[in-house]
Amino acid sequence: MTNPERTHPGAAAYARVWAAAAAGANGYLPLSAEETLRLMHGLTVRLADAMQAPEFTLKSAYDVGVALVDAHLTDPSLLDRTLRLLGTDFLRYFGAPHATERLSMAVLDTRKQVEQALRASEKRFRAVFAGAAIGIGIATIEGRILQVNQAFCDMFGYTAEELCRINVGDLVMHPQDVPGMWELYGELISGKRDFVRVDKRYYRKDGAVIRTDLNVSLIRDEAGAPQFTVAMIADSTERYALAERLRFQAEHDPLTGLPNRSLFFERLTEALGRAGPDGRVGLCYLDLDGFKLVNDSLGHDVGDALLVIVAERLAKSVARWDHLVARTGGDEFAILIENPADTGEVIAVTDGALAAVAEPVELAGVPLVVTASAGVLDEPTAFSSAAELMKAADVTLYWAKDDGRARWALFDPVRHEREQARYALAAAMPAALGRGEFAVEYQPMIRLRDGRLMGVEALVRWHHPRLGTLLPKRFVDLAEETGLIVPLGRWVLTEACTQAAAWNREYPDARLVLSVNVAARQAGDASIVDDVARILQETGLPAELLQLELTESAVMDAGDRPLPSLRRLAELGVRIAIDDFGTGYSNLAYLRTLPIQGLKLAGPFLAGLRDQPSAERDERILDALVRLAHALGLTVTAEAVETDHQADLLKGLGCDHAQGWYYAPAAPAARLLEMLAERDGDAASA
Repeated sequence: MTNPERTHPGAAAYARVWAAAAAGANGYLPLSAEETLRLMHGLTVRLADAMQAPEFTLKSAYDVGVALVDAHLTDPSLLDRTLRLLGTDFLRYFGAPHATERLSMAVLDTRKQVEQALRASEKRFRAVFAGAAIGIGIATIEGRILQVNQAFCDMFGYTAEELCRINVGDLVMHPQDVPGMWELYGELISGKRDFVRVDKRYYRKDGAVIRTDLNVSLIRDEAGAPQFTVAMIADSTERYALAERLRFQAEHDPLTGLPNRSLFFERLTEALGRAGPDGRVGLCYLDLDGFKLVNDSLGHDVGDALLVIVAERLAKSVARWDHLVARTGGDEFAILIENPADTGEVIAVTDGALAAVAEPVELAGVPLVVTASAGVLDEPTAFSSAAELMKAADVTLYWAKDDGRARWALFDPVRHEREQARYALAAAMPAALGRGEFAVEYQPMIRLRDGRLMGVEALVRWHHPRLGTLLPKRFVDLAEETGLIVPLGRWVLTEACTQAAAWNREYPDARLVLSVNVAARQAGDASIVDDVARILQETGLPAELLQLELTESAVMDAGDRPLPSLRRLAELGVRIAIDDFGTGYSNLAYLRTLPIQGLKLAGPFLAGLRDQPSAERDERILDALVRLAHALGLTVTAEAVETDHQADLLKGLGCDHAQGWYYAPAAPAARLLEMLAERDGDAASA
């Protein structure tokens, strides 16, 4: 490769002179000294080759001009210095008089092209500056506005002349400026930053406030020192207003205009955070009583109008305290009471709210008086989150509903703990049934006229791994509420019939009747008849040895109509008995039309016989019930017999059967086998 210094020994020296001349007095160039020297050396060699070529052309000169432009060496003063240097010194270094004039002309032509490019660029900038849709302003570092476009003027309501008499500091001051904005601006004009972007409010000339998206860039001089700032401002007032409207809609109920559940949870969480472990936060959670009836009878339009009125009344009732009122869903409302002095203050707010709701109102020409129930809480530290607090409020609200409505209930942590335990049991039941934690025990039923065993009642037990053995009163109601009573009842019936069939095969002469309880939901299930028929067929138990016990509420449907499946069960040959008779609402005359064979007297009738002052009265009641049942052709069984006095009295009244601790407690099937064996032994001895 040819060494340039051998062919052009003065190239390096000339490049140093050219680089120094290009830098001028201030010594500033867009390139570093090393980069500038390297560029100038390459351009020098290129020009020297062209000068010493047999036939001189302008192409190399044009290429040099393009290279200067590409390197951003387009400052007019730099071009002047380059031209003078080429005209005076280049021949001294390289010689070539025949090409000097043409080289100078080429450089002049390059300068002309650069100047034309600069003028075109200036025109484009002016067009963009003047016609831009966003505001553009140029100011000195001291804040004096030099130029603004029309969009800038329109945005602020000033003329360009007025703005040029205003300092930037006087224009941008606003009490709600972004924190630290002025520190950012100070860093910009000091050269620590090259641009700043913030969301900024401004006052227009007419006093109106506009919101903007502000971008400010720093322009430096040739030495790199801060010289001007260029601000580009987009008016975001309408966009911000739209965002605010959307946020309001997302956080407020569209019907009543009150805060919605989402915003209430947010404020409640903030209030709990401010209160800390030792603070107080009160909560009133309301629900309208019988609102469904208003919707169903008068229509949803009237229901909506009622909700609007209730919302206005609630807001007005707490307006003087500025408590937050929200519609949390449907006909439910919540009031947040921050920093109450005591529980009495929370209750006073609740009393005022309930009274406001209960004021009469006329809608669609119909006078209405609507009440509300409320759950009241004043113990936020017992809960780790707003969600848990609202869950407890919901539970407390339904305590008030259960207590009679149109009232409030105060949160009770002990009662809440019991409720949670119930919920935990309900949640554990399905898996417990699958794991075989349930079992069936059997309580003997005695024929009173001879004291012989005539049947057994199947009673389910839950052997809970942590709580021990649970009796039906702990979980049957939960099974009814959750719907598990249907599969659980089906399992109990299958288990008991299987066992009874085995006893019947081993002791066919005993003719033991198996009595199984059937819950209301289970009795109302469409599959009950098919289930019973299938289980009897699979186990081989004769239908006449199965007695199903149903409560009065299960037997009697609305309007004193019998359960539809009752007659179909009787047609299978199964015995039907009414359990806990005397605690329901049966039409006694209607009993004779039902396909039932027996009544089981409720336990409280027997309990009264132990209290001497009331024993005579309860004895007369029992006598009347036994006579009534016999008149209807029904057998009578007494439950919960615990003393010999009760047993003797029942026998004297003509009661047919009895069961209870006096005779034997419920026990596993193995114990009943022992009783059957003892019976056979007694019969053999006789």
